[in-house]
Amino acid sequence: MTNCLDEMNTALVGLQWGDEGKGKVIDYLCRNSDVIIRFQGGNNAGHTVITGGKKFIFHLIPSGILHKNKICAIGQGVVIDPEVLLDEINNLQKSGVSVTPLNLKISPYSHIIMPYHRIIDSLREQKRIEKIGTTKRGIGPCYKDKVSRCGIRVADFITPEKFALKLKDNLREKNPIFKEAYGQEEFKFKSIYTKYKKLAEKIKPFVCDLTEYFYQKQKKRFLFEGAQGTFLDIDAGTYPFVTSSSVTAANALLGSGLPYIRIGKNLGVAKAYTTRVGEGPFPTEINGKYLEFLQKEGGEFGATTGRPRRCGWLDLVLLRRAVKVNNINSLVITKLDVLGGLKKIKVCTAYKAKGKKLKTFPYYLDKICPEYKEFSGWGQDVSKIKKFAKLPKTAKIYLNFIEKYLKVPISFISVGKEREEIFRKEVTC
Repeated sequence: MTNCLDEMNTALVGLQWGDEGKGKVIDYLCRNSDVIIRFQGGNNAGHTVITGGKKFIFHLIPSGILHKNKICAIGQGVVIDPEVLLDEINNLQKSGVSVTPLNLKISPYSHIIMPYHRIIDSLREQKRIEKIGTTKRGIGPCYKDKVSRCGIRVADFITPEKFALKLKDNLREKNPIFKEAYGQEEFKFKSIYTKYKKLAEKIKPFVCDLTEYFYQKQKKRFLFEGAQGTFLDIDAGTYPFVTSSSVTAANALLGSGLPYIRIGKNLGVAKAYTTRVGEGPFPTEINGKYLEFLQKEGGEFGATTGRPRRCGWLDLVLLRRAVKVNNINSLVITKLDVLGGLKKIKVCTAYKAKGKKLKTFPYYLDKICPEYKEFSGWGQDVSKIKKFAKLPKTAKIYLNFIEKYLKVPISFISVGKEREEIFRKEVTC
């Protein structure tokens, strides 16, 4: 049995292919949270928050760091590029944001992305017949080493003798592969060790046994931050066009290392339309003037890579599957404002294959034909609206249809880029 404090513990995940606006939502929700924990992924994520005319892009650190008196943590399910992390810390500090071992804590069981991970990520993509659209940040190869039991954990990284031993062991295995399979020069132990040892010294003060530390602080309110989106999940996603970790709500406790925390709410974030970066199937994808419109009005370019995002109509069949996979009990709809300039808006309500409507979610999405329901647009700027009742009638019809189809209430609606352009639709505990 949970109390209201337990119910305030929230796991927040994306319900599409990432880029749903989770960073902004985390920034909003953390006002009522004490601890914000990132539980998976790496610096292939890009969470954006715009406040006071400043734009902050987060790759590893939870965006809750912008708020005072919050504890932010990077859990054991995350893979960390130490250079990217330290750059992120330095940039935040230069912008006047306090980042210290008091408000940022890193699990010793997170794994470290090494330079050979990034190189092999790029080389493997070049050789593939079926490209997956990797960000080439070394995420997949790092997770592969973790599962292969040859990864370098943060605990190893900050212990010089352990780091030296594991780095030598890895180079002994990987150098022949780089040379024979890819024709690349071998990595030199000394140069890597010297450089990364200095990085380790800077990261060491932030390292904290999260399991023990938060065990003493269970009465705090926890917010678990996911990266990417449900259909990039290594198991539930459109494999092989996925990321290399489990992004679903069920992984929040495992990836954070806090199995004793009770989560009262699984909150799913979805755009009012759909986007995807990289390769892979996309049933509601559009081209031409509508694509150009959504990319321009929605700023649909990757926060991490800068790549233009593929765009399409809202796919409710996809969202219904994501709701089930994550056991979602509350929704956030973002970028409602982007659709303001359209006279007609389509929503996918069913899939067809070979002319027949599918009764179950398909194993593959590459030969799916979407069936659409058309809605009237609202034709006006909604970014200054603060209440659901003040939205145009057609916008309310659109949102109510989403709720009815998914059988899950919408709790929050985002109507703009700025921090304050989001409002609550209903009161929850």
